[in-house]
Amino acid sequence: MRILSKVLLALYLLTLLWLILFKLSYGIRSILASYQTRSLNLIPFVTLGQTGLSETVSNFVTFIPFGLLLSLNFKKAALWRLLIIIFIFSVAVETIQFIFAIGTTDATDVVTNTLGGLAGLLLYRLANKVVKTEILDRVIAAVGMTLFITFILLRLLVFKVRY
Repeated sequence: MRILSKVLLALYLLTLLWLILFKLSYGIRSILASYQTRSLNLIPFVTLGQTGLSETVSNFVTFIPFGLLLSLNFKKAALWRLLIIIFIFSVAVETIQFIFAIGTTDATDVVTNTLGGLAGLLLYRLANKVVKTEILDRVIAAVGMTLFITFILLRLLVFKVRY
């Protein structure tokens, strides 16, 4: 179970990077070549009217598994330490987007990503009060692997994007 949870965390992080940085594209070179513009917003939620609520909610929901998987893999770590990891990861990804000019660097994303990760951390702790740790871990791992495999199959077979 320990190895599966670490593999699942690694797969999630790689997929998350692929999603955020390369928009799930296989043509990474074309993504890097086509963007080449930098956009930086340091005021959270100021662009909410332009980007819409769906992107904000999507960022929040996308990071919930990060909190769940960190909790699953680092049970003894303090909540604030895991939250710092989520925050640093989010800042790092936004910084990479800015450096390589492959998307909008937005403080709103950092806030919503971190809040989504916090929701996952809290969800794990709340569920662990009701369900035994071993059962909770198995459910998270099983659901996580099922969702990951489903996502990859949908991406490969249904949502074919050509660049």
